[in-house]
Amino acid sequence: MAKQIPIIGDWYQDAVEDVLFEVVAVDENAATIEVQYEDGDVNEFDLETWMQMIVLPAEPPEDWRLSYDEAGDDDSLDPDRSFNPELYDDPLSSIESDSLYGLEDY
Repeated sequence: MAKQIPIIGDWYQDAVEDVLFEVVAVDENAATIEVQYEDGDVNEFDLETWMQMIVLPAEPPEDWRLSYDEAGDDDSLDPDRSFNPELYDDPLSSIESDSLYGLEDY
C-alpha cells in the first residue's frame, strides 16, 4: 500500500504494473492525483486508489523528456535563434486595394 504522500514532480514506480510515472498534479479538494507515464499517457487516481497501490519512489528515466516532445526538433521554437524581420514579407503588401485600376467611386 502507498504510504507516501504524492509529491508533484516526483517519479514513482507502480510495483504491480511495473510502470514508471511522474506526479503532475494533486487536487486536494477533489482528492485526486494526476500522473503522467514515461510514454506520455496521463491518468488520474483518487486518493483511496492511491493508498491501495504499491508505489515505490523512483529515479526519472534517462529519456523521460522524449515523451513530451511532440514535433521533435523545431528550429522555430529555439529561443536563442535570432529574428530578422527583413526576411519576412511585409504584411501590408498582401492587402488588396478596394479601388479598381486606381479609380475610386465617389
